[in-house]
Parts: sequence; structure tokens; C-alpha cells
Amino acid sequence: MSSIQRSCTMNEKNKKHKDASPWWVMPLDIAMILLGLLLAYELRYRLQWFVDVVYDAPLRAYTPFGVLFVGLIPTILWLEGAYRQWRGRSWLDHVTRIINAVTTALVLILAYAFISRPLVYSRLLLLEAGIGIIILMSLDRAAILLIQQHLFRKGIGVKRVIIVGAGEVGRRVIRNIVAQPQLGYHIVGYVDDNPAKGEKEIGRIKGLGSIDSLADIITTEAVDEVLITLPWTFHRRILNVLRECERRHVVARIVPDLFQLSLSQVEVSDLGGVPLVSVREIAFSPAALIFKRAVDIVGAAFGLLLGAPLFALIAIAIKLDSPGPVFFTQIRVGKKHQQFHIIKFRSMRVGAEEEQQKLLTLNEADGPLFKIREDPRLTRVGAFLRRTSLDELPQLLNVLRGEMSLVGPRPPVPSEVACYQPWHMQRLSVPGGMTGLWQVSGRSDLTFDEMALLDIYYIEHWSPWLDIQILLRTLPKVLLAKGAY
Repeated sequence: MSSIQRSCTMNEKNKKHKDASPWWVMPLDIAMILLGLLLAYELRYRLQWFVDVVYDAPLRAYTPFGVLFVGLIPTILWLEGAYRQWRGRSWLDHVTRIINAVTTALVLILAYAFISRPLVYSRLLLLEAGIGIIILMSLDRAAILLIQQHLFRKGIGVKRVIIVGAGEVGRRVIRNIVAQPQLGYHIVGYVDDNPAKGEKEIGRIKGLGSIDSLADIITTEAVDEVLITLPWTFHRRILNVLRECERRHVVARIVPDLFQLSLSQVEVSDLGGVPLVSVREIAFSPAALIFKRAVDIVGAAFGLLLGAPLFALIAIAIKLDSPGPVFFTQIRVGKKHQQFHIIKFRSMRVGAEEEQQKLLTLNEADGPLFKIREDPRLTRVGAFLRRTSLDELPQLLNVLRGEMSLVGPRPPVPSEVACYQPWHMQRLSVPGGMTGLWQVSGRSDLTFDEMALLDIYYIEHWSPWLDIQILLRTLPKVLLAKGAY
């Protein structure tokens, strides 16, 4: 075994108990299993009107099945690692494991019921018990995750993490963590031997210097975990980091170079027993594009139809408030650098764009963005429209015309694109959206690099469910006017 393998094994042992489920999760599962069986019994024998006395069995007759359910389901979950690796699992992942465990247990139990005394036990009851157990355990997982996320927002149970390396792999790790606060990780900063990177911020993630300073940073910043994102060509450097973390009893994990490829890009096959890894280009499938476009058309059409009275009221308010047109158009850059005119309700006085050069010293945004919290160019009605994001409703027309999508990266102006770094360009690989992942994660409170990281995360992990989540999270953000200006 190599030195790196030994160090990885030691760190793996150190982290197991830290990422495991709370001790009370398994007893809670057992309680849900027994409750599911009890409810199924009540449904079968107490709540049904017509049950033949011949087939009426006492609850104690089902004791063996209760023992089997309690013994099998937690054991299967434990063998699948459901209790050992808890942090970072989604609710759907938990539910999938629960369904697999309950289904496997149910097949074994039904086989036992058939072999033992088939005329005494109700197989329908056992099936109902299985369904009830899945529902109850799924609900308890949802409750646990909601409580966990609330605690994470309060800073309770959050792991303080250092990223070693600021290359493409390191940036991918950063955007995954920033996009998923439910993981319970707080990035203290990163270290890198490249002077051009080691002192530079990525969004709000601070550059803390070279890798040689890692030992002191672990102590001063109370670091819980170190994520190593260096290329394997730096194997000696990686080994030194692992040894340093081992000495200080800090968990260290290595992110392989292959992580710079999304899992959706990687295909594994074999050639006569030789494993092969092939890579696909990141792109939405034709079926996904058709589905997304269909949702955009239906959503935009309904939005325009239902919002027509509101549109009329806003137009009247704009006209009464200040001279000028109701709508404001601006050139934006969309998919594959194609330019289009975005449509918004006018929220500023006429000639506001020409005044921007005079206000550059008031800019509160970083990177190529330009934003002022108390912009003097805003009209009274415009300030309200900006705060509630109502000024963006006419973009439904852009969506209907196919220039934008309901969900996607924010379409930039050409002057922003001119300032992009190469890795920012991936934002332009899909149509821009009215709302997006960064809007529901922090809106205008985020730095430009954080916005770009979240947009790229969205592109690489797109699914219909992700779009639905973003749309559902957009409404409360708009109503609370959080981060919008």
C-alpha cells in the first residue's frame, strides 16, 4: 500500500463517525416501522366494514412480522451505507434507499408468510404495512433534513472547510458547495502555490496564501476538513498535505482530476475486460430541450394572459409617474453569443444609460456588473418595480419568442461579456433566464464570481425538477424583496 493510500485510509476512518447519521435515527426508523405495521392492522381489521370472523386475526399474531420488519429494514439500510454516510444526501436519495430496503424486506416477509401459514395472515395487510412504512420513514427523513438545514443556517453543525488548489477542479468544488448550502459546509478559503491565485478571491472565497501556510491556517481557522483538488502530478505535495492533516487530526479528502468532468458526461464501458471511460460534451439532450421549451411556452403564455390586468396597472403608473415610454429595451447576450433586445418595464428616467459613466464611483457590485442600492436614476414607481422584480415581467415576451427561458443564467450586456474570464463563458452555452439559481440563493447580494459559479452549476446539473425548485423558491424571494435592487 502506498503512502497516499495509507493516509487516505486513516482519514477515511477519522471521518466515518463525523458524517454518520445521529444515533437516534435508527431507533426512530424502528418506531416508524412498528407504527406502519400498527396502522396497517387497524386499516385491515378495524376500519373496514366487512371482515369475515374466520379471517380476523389478533394483533399478536403479527408479532413475528413486526420482528422481521424491524430486523430486516434497518439492517438493509445499514448495509447500503444509509446510516454511515449521512451528510450531503438529498431527500430523494434517502427515499430511494428506503424504498429499496422496504421492498427487499417485504419480498422476504411475504415469502415467509406464504410458506408458514398462508390462510391465517393477510398478505394485503403486509403490503399496506410496507407502503405505510415507506411513507412514514420518508416523512421522518424530510423532517430531519428540514431541521438540519435550519441548524446549518444558524451555523450549528456546519463544517469549516479549506480547499487546497484553485484550478478548475477547485472552482468546481467551490461552486458545488456554494450552490448547496444544505450540505452544511462553510468554505473558510483556499490555498494555492500559484501567487496569481493564492492571494485572489473567488467570489467571497478568500485566497489564504500558499500551501505551506496550511498548517497554521488549520489551527487559526479551526478547520474541520481539507479538500485537496490538486492534479495527481502533484502527488508529493498531496502526500505532504495528507500527513499534515493526519498529524492535526483533521479529515482530508482528495478530489480526483476526473471531477472536473460532470458525472453526466462520463460513460463507463469495457473492452474485453479492460475498463474504459469516455466523455460526452455537456449539453441538454433533444428531449430535454423540447420539454424545457414546452414549459417555457406554456408558462409564458399563461403568465402574459393572467398578468394582463397587472401589466395595464403598471403601465398607467409608469406614465403618471414620469415622462417617457412604458417599456425599456436593452441589448443582451444570449445562447452562443447571440444578441437580442430584452424587454422590461421602465424603472428609470429617460437617458439613464447615458448617466451611468458619471455614477461609476458609486458602483456597489464587483467584476463587470454595475449596481447601486440607492440608484438616483430610479423613478418612484421604478424603485417599487425593482424592489419587487415586477419590472422584469415583460421578459415573458422574450421567453415566448425563444430568446430566453423561464429559468437560466442571467443574460449579460455585451460590456460584461467583454470582461469575462474564459471560465465565465460557459454561462452562454444555454439561453438566459428570467430567474436562476443565483437569484434564489442570494439575488443581488452575491459577488459576480459567485453568480457565475452558481450559473455553471445549474447548467451542469440541469433537470426539470431543478427548474421547478428554482421557480418555487423565486416567489418568496420576490415577495420579500430580498436582495433585489
